[in-house]
Amino acid sequence: MKVLLIGNYQPDRIKSMDLFASMLINYLTQFGIQVSVIRPTPWLGSLCQSSNVLSKWLGYVDKLIFFPPKLHEALSWADVIHICDHGNAIYTKYLQNIPHVVTCHDLLAIRSGLGEFSEYKTGWTGKILQQMIVRGINKAQKVACVSEQTKSDLVRLSSLKENAISVIPVGLNYAYSPMQPLEVKQYLQALGIPQDCRFLMHVGANHWYKNRLGVLFIFEQLMLKLKESEFYLVMVGKPMTNDMHKFIQTHNLTQKVIELVEVKNEDLQALYSAATALIFPSLQEGFGWPIIEAQACGCPVFTSNRPPMNDIGGEAAIYIEPDNPEQAAEKIIDYLPRLETSIVKGFANSQKFTAEKMIRRYIELYRQAIAERNIQI
Repeated sequence: MKVLLIGNYQPDRIKSMDLFASMLINYLTQFGIQVSVIRPTPWLGSLCQSSNVLSKWLGYVDKLIFFPPKLHEALSWADVIHICDHGNAIYTKYLQNIPHVVTCHDLLAIRSGLGEFSEYKTGWTGKILQQMIVRGINKAQKVACVSEQTKSDLVRLSSLKENAISVIPVGLNYAYSPMQPLEVKQYLQALGIPQDCRFLMHVGANHWYKNRLGVLFIFEQLMLKLKESEFYLVMVGKPMTNDMHKFIQTHNLTQKVIELVEVKNEDLQALYSAATALIFPSLQEGFGWPIIEAQACGCPVFTSNRPPMNDIGGEAAIYIEPDNPEQAAEKIIDYLPRLETSIVKGFANSQKFTAEKMIRRYIELYRQAIAERNIQI
């Protein structure tokens, strides 16, 4: 079988989507599948680095004008096309007679464009783009959603028939497992984590739904309730925003909050292995990779009592209300002395989400897509 992956436009720097595409490449190859990747080339988008607005518009030219002919030339090689990110579903109109699959990671941008979130407003150009994406999804042959919540949103917001939609959870994108204590100590020292300290951690970018400011509110409440606490908070991911830095300074948390930007997988493994717990109070998610990453390393997880987090975390995670920092802090304090059960359950839960399981299900979906097109011919 030959699979052509349509990857993301790299100047967009959507790290999670690049990770997902890399997983497909690596594991499909291990399963004996021939894989090729095509993505829009940043001909114009890379010419203007000083203006984000101009670069965005030039990027649209790269993606909407220059890429389709390149895609057309590549199609004859493949047995099936896989659009790795539903944000590129705009290309399904070129695939109507060709077996193809789209992975839908979440409907958050589409829902925002429809005005479903009070926390974030989409501009008029964003609304037009999301409308184009919805039209592309509606033309898709097969759509694989990463969670039941994403499927539920897709059924509600698209015109696809339910038999065109399946759920294939994403697997772990790295071989996360508990790291040996001596090795952990070396990594933490290199990262600047105080020796032998206890710390909570959060992993994520600055999208509104990641609720990173909410993480700081919860931690501040923890400090107030625990009084002379030895805990630190490690914030892993994108650089913190000005509002986050201001909150830290205003609440005298400068010595307690450690910022780590764009760490490597090995560093993240060490942090998960050493942390007292992961705090992941997202308001919305498509899936929530950090939940199973932490569990695979023996790190207890406090996450939102909302789908898909309370589905992905299973019986192993401890659930909090993400928009009630005081109540969340109280629950964390209540569970701190008895986290061992969560660790054991977390190991078992994380094993439901292996890359191998994910790839087997995609291969089966590819075969279904090919068979359907052969019947039509």
